[in-house]
Amino acid sequence: MGDSARESKLAGQFFDAAIGLLRQVRDEDAEEIAAAGTAIAEAVAAGGRLFAFGAGHSSLAAQDVVYRAGGLALMNLLAVPGVVGVNVMPATLGSALERVDGLAGAVLDSSPATAGDVLIIVSLSGRNALPVEMAMNARALGLTVIGVTSVAYATETKSRHVSGTYLKDHCDIVLDSKIAIGDAELTHESIEAPFAPASTVVTSALMQAVMAAAVEEMVRLGIEPPLLRSGNVDGGHEWNGRVMTEYRDRIFFRH
Repeated sequence: MGDSARESKLAGQFFDAAIGLLRQVRDEDAEEIAAAGTAIAEAVAAGGRLFAFGAGHSSLAAQDVVYRAGGLALMNLLAVPGVVGVNVMPATLGSALERVDGLAGAVLDSSPATAGDVLIIVSLSGRNALPVEMAMNARALGLTVIGVTSVAYATETKSRHVSGTYLKDHCDIVLDSKIAIGDAELTHESIEAPFAPASTVVTSALMQAVMAAAVEEMVRLGIEPPLLRSGNVDGGHEWNGRVMTEYRDRIFFRH
């Protein structure tokens, strides 16, 4: 065998680190995941709407549960202009906008979100003004707020919100991703900076676990979960058309 068959030691170490974190959140966040699923199922049963928000790379996990096969049709992305991803130029502007006071309030006030709805806020550090303000304002409006964050940041970093608080302080349910400060799982003796972040893998898994818990609770409540099917399988488009029509008043990404 030539060099092409050689395995990367560091690649294997990353998988081990990610698998370890996934096991940890599965075991340690089990009650919170179930509670988040119940909150979503009860909102759906009561005619409420579902929203997910994240800034920067945290937005990836929020987007992962919106308008996708196998996902809940009622999950809407609460988009804040300029912070949804790295498509904003320059990319550093997105990071700067996360620290702007008042932005979250303006977005919530102009959104369809209202009392009885559920908002999932994803923020790895939970320290920036945007997610903190988003959670505070959403709860004041009567929304149930589920936070997905690394609680460790609150113990070793300084809040960037005027209140000195973190996302975890303003949530009804907190899912702890257990990601270490700095979000890099690997180091190498020849490199000064750590590398290979696992937050997207772990946070996205947490989000999908919550969706699974929500579906389980809907079945228990006797509700048909409003799930989307793949458009690439026979009958998928027809199925999705029926779901979209039935729940059109609670689906905002198609307006």
